[in-house]
Amino acid sequence: MRRLPFPRGDSRAGKDGSSRARAGEEASSGGNSLVELVVIVAVALGLALGIQAFLVKPYRIPSLSMFPTLEQGQRVLVNRFGNNFGDPHIGDVTVFHPPAGSDGDICGATGQEWSPEEQKRGCPKPAKDRADVNFIKRVVAGPGDRLTVEDGHVILNGKRQREPFAAPCGGGEACNLPRAITIPPKHYFMMGDNRGESQDSRYWGPVPRDWIIGNAFATYWPPKRIGLL
Repeated sequence: MRRLPFPRGDSRAGKDGSSRARAGEEASSGGNSLVELVVIVAVALGLALGIQAFLVKPYRIPSLSMFPTLEQGQRVLVNRFGNNFGDPHIGDVTVFHPPAGSDGDICGATGQEWSPEEQKRGCPKPAKDRADVNFIKRVVAGPGDRLTVEDGHVILNGKRQREPFAAPCGGGEACNLPRAITIPPKHYFMMGDNRGESQDSRYWGPVPRDWIIGNAFATYWPPKRIGLL
């Protein structure tokens, strides 16, 4: 019996149909990849913003007030998350909102600029309002502590603190606060490590707990200064 030939039209139709099917699959795959890329970018952006808002945020050091611990232009990472579950400790390098008027050395207790009398006794209270800028300093005293300063060194509750991180104050009236300041409840006294070049709580008073953003825990720029604080 002679075999009937397979219809050529069916053969071509099968081949062309398969090609079109594969082209459709490729087109569909390309479209899905684009959607996936958009979703990945959106998720990554959301995570980055969420991390900065609630967990870790980078900050740039604007001045020499924390030298030699931190140099001007150096970048640090600040733990915002931990700030919600615990209070700062003495020795922590902390980012916070200073009192309003801090740029003009306004003492909250008097509402006036730093005077010779205030240079002798310090500023016992902050202004009522906070500034929008961020400062970075070291916590040197907490609620209920009594503080004086001798030649730039903190005397806390009658004991001179060991502060190997502090630069020499260099003299001047701001290097000495002979009259003891008692830190109010829920407030913290901040000082820069560069004691002779730091505008800090000596001028505008202790900082309320609610104004503290978080503790700096690491530096990531420049590369030669990468490390933990």
